[in-house]
Amino acid sequence: MTITVNVHEAKTRLSELLVRAEEGDDVVIARAGKPVARLTPVGPPPRRVFGGLDLKFPDEFFAVLDEEELARWE
Repeated sequence: MTITVNVHEAKTRLSELLVRAEEGDDVVIARAGKPVARLTPVGPPPRRVFGGLDLKFPDEFFAVLDEEELARWE
């Protein structure tokens, strides 16, 4: 169901209009009879996917460093 209200009425009934938008009604706010805004419910945030990078390391990456290389890191 579409509900069209003017700005003054929207200010007066904002809490009620928010509930109606949450329930799925299409709430349009008009200025001088001309639609200028629409209230829509905000959905839940998108799921985050962790570990999205598929990194491959060669076996040499995990090899034990020799004494000379270890000394450079210290």
